[in-house]
Amino acid sequence: MKTAFQIPQKSYKTIPVRTNYIKPSQSYDIIIDALEDNVENNDFLVISETPIAISQGRIVDESQFKPSWAAYLLADWWSKYLWGYILGPLFGVKKRTVRNLKRLPAEARSHKELILRYYGWRHALKPASEAGVDLSNAPETYVSLLPEQPEKVVEDISSKIYSRTGKKVTVIVIDTDATYRFAGINFTSLPYAVSQIKSNLGIFAYLLGRIGTIQGPTPLAVSRAMGLEKILEVALMAEECQKENEINMETIYDMTRTFEEGFSGVTVDMLDSIPHTPAVIVRII
Repeated sequence: MKTAFQIPQKSYKTIPVRTNYIKPSQSYDIIIDALEDNVENNDFLVISETPIAISQGRIVDESQFKPSWAAYLLADWWSKYLWGYILGPLFGVKKRTVRNLKRLPAEARSHKELILRYYGWRHALKPASEAGVDLSNAPETYVSLLPEQPEKVVEDISSKIYSRTGKKVTVIVIDTDATYRFAGINFTSLPYAVSQIKSNLGIFAYLLGRIGTIQGPTPLAVSRAMGLEKILEVALMAEECQKENEINMETIYDMTRTFEEGFSGVTVDMLDSIPHTPAVIVRII
């Protein structure tokens, strides 16, 4: 599996937007407040999906889900053993992902149960990062779902920025789960994405992606109509900037290492004690 293109080296500028931890049901206007005078006309503002979802209160306590026999099967045999020891290495899955699958904790059973109830087998069969449900950046035994109506979110944020600054900014919400390309078709395993990407494929996208090319993170919504190639390019720029400017907490294992706590021991106060980069300004130059 290959990455489709390289990021242009001298055609853009990225500006990280730093905030405190956005708490459940706290307005995402905190992101707009943090822009200050940094935005210019025709900038892009690329926002991660998790802070938007958490601000919408889209969090669920996994400990309330009693695992069924199907959840045991998916967590203990399908993901941990079959994908961790056989299919993962065979299909060239990242070594870090394979390592994490091999040490899946008992809590993974409740996680699989949540995925089954909310999204069904198509997504539950994906060995990791199912349906965009984020285990990192959420406290205790909570996880965040994908944002609700992201199209309205990007329009709202774009309108507020224009109202406050007079600047026309294109807002994009992205998820780090990959968009793939194969046989001329762009697709993702996520339940939804921008209209140019075929979505809600779950395990089928994950498998086909093994022989396709990675296009970059998946854009969920964009505040104005534009070509997919440009959207993906801007999204990839923003993702690289976030990796450089934020403590690495892509997975729950990264989060527990950061705070030296168990899976259920990370609190809101801990999350609020570190810097966050929920958004990036991308300026084409």
